[in-house]
Amino acid sequence: MRRILVTTVLALSAVLLSGCSLAGSSTSSAPDAPVAQPQFSGEDASGGGAPDLGGKDVVNGPQIITTVQLTVTVDKPVDAADDAARITDRFGGTVADRSEQAPTQSEPGSARLTLRIPSASLTRALEDLKALGIARNTSINSTDVTTQSEDLDARITALQTSVDRLLTLMQKASSTDNLLAIESALSQRQADLESLQSQKRNLDDQVQLSTVALSLISEKDTPAATPDTFWTGLVAGWGAFVGFWAAVLVALGVLAPWLIAGGIIAAVVITWVKLAKRRHAAQP
Repeated sequence: MRRILVTTVLALSAVLLSGCSLAGSSTSSAPDAPVAQPQFSGEDASGGGAPDLGGKDVVNGPQIITTVQLTVTVDKPVDAADDAARITDRFGGTVADRSEQAPTQSEPGSARLTLRIPSASLTRALEDLKALGIARNTSINSTDVTTQSEDLDARITALQTSVDRLLTLMQKASSTDNLLAIESALSQRQADLESLQSQKRNLDDQVQLSTVALSLISEKDTPAATPDTFWTGLVAGWGAFVGFWAAVLVALGVLAPWLIAGGIIAAVVITWVKLAKRRHAAQP
């Protein structure tokens, strides 16, 4: 019985060390190893079904995360936001976030959306979004995560192999102590595997769905262009001149009631003082 216990413990230690070495070696060799994109079309080596990688189908080729920042000037930002949502839906995307500023008597409002659009349809979707108005600013950033994706695939494969071996040992456990030891190791391996699968799903989601930060603003919110010619400078100067006197008139309009009330009070005080002086002078 003691010999069986020692044999089982040694086998369990070998499995754990094998899993660690597989995970470590896959991390260091992920950029060069061709096995970084494993294909599970049938059963695994142990005869079971294909392991779930926790993500979508592995796709050969570069894995690129694309983010876009787009600013479009429109007449009615809130209505344009509805159009942008319909465009996103038409290309199979979703609206991850949306915020609007309702129009007022002096402001036409604005809208900002975070869109998730399939990367394969990003170019056409951007063309339709720009057609909502006048595209002011466009910024596209691409990040290659191919090495990171391959590394996760290799580590998931290594951990899945380790889990399968532990399951085989569990079926052959001959004592309660052996079974408890294997279950403890298996729980840790499965937790690590699920964590890596979650990371892979998140990475695949970012690759397959590009993120577009769309800002819809009105013409009033558009930054004024810097004058670069005599004519544009003259127009800007005239606009500033007119704006100054318009502001002065507004200030006078605000102060007018106070000035009138102050004038009436001052007139009453002056009249009272004059009458008091006359009475004082008339007395002998």
